Amino acid sequence: MANNKLIVDERQKDLGNFMVGRLLPFRKKRQVGPFTFIDHMGPARIGDGNYVDVDQHPHIGLSTLTYLFEGEIEHRDSIGSVQIIRPGDVGFMTSGRGVTHTERTPQDLRDGKRSTLHGYQIWVALPKAQEEMTPRFDYYPSTDIPSWTQGPLQIKLVAGEAFGQSAPLKGYSPLFMVDIFTEEETTLDLSGHLKGEVAFVIVKGSITSQGQKVEAGQMLISKTDEECEICLDANSQILLFGGEPLPEERFLMWNFVSHSKERLKQARAEWVDKQFPKVPGDETYIPFPDFIR
Repeated sequence: MANNKLIVDERQKDLGNFMVGRLLPFRKKRQVGPFTFIDHMGPARIGDGNYVDVDQHPHIGLSTLTYLFEGEIEHRDSIGSVQIIRPGDVGFMTSGRGVTHTERTPQDLRDGKRSTLHGYQIWVALPKAQEEMTPRFDYYPSTDIPSWTQGPLQIKLVAGEAFGQSAPLKGYSPLFMVDIFTEEETTLDLSGHLKGEVAFVIVKGSITSQGQKVEAGQMLISKTDEECEICLDANSQILLFGGEPLPEERFLMWNFVSHSKERLKQARAEWVDKQFPKVPGDETYIPFPDFIR
């Protein structure tokens, strides 16, 4: 392993009837920029009784970002939002002081036919001043996401600013999320194209950095921030995550993120006492895990 890089392998996590590969956080690196949590969903076969059904659960102090390559997810939340997220779309729910939501396979896909679900769910920690903001949900269809060709690279700017472009989804602190695909082997020099810490999530194919190959299911974190260069192998797709780190340390407790451990304990008590707002028409409830103290 090169001295100025960290390589992270997905760790399998069981979310009821659905497995995900967790990339962030891990013990040597809790955040990359404001990104504090990255889950890789699938590719998984959906249908014949096997559907995504994540019941009502809470969040505080963060924004959740859903980005799919295949399949569909129906998002519902306590603000009243109802949105089906399809490939290339971005769903961005900001919890602020507290929100609950569900994620399910849409009803029209529960017909027994088999399909594939593949994408990422990401948590972006809010700046201290916005941690208790009013919850909101923003939706960006794929047609609104900037995309362009740069040599052999096909680039989509999912969020923030990078490569001299700006996405409709700005976030609440300086950040970027970029989807890059290439059909042929090529070199990508990030110097001057983005700012802050940067992680490379390999969706398919592989990349090479200083002689070290990093493959699908792994994440490479640069210790030199954006001043780095990688080689993408042919038919490779990567996601770039990162930005300026928040000035205060962030703590995680289950689905909660905060700069304050006391605020996390308060959120836990409120969820246990069922004081959070509810998704309209939904009485499901995921209990606070016993193994988290």
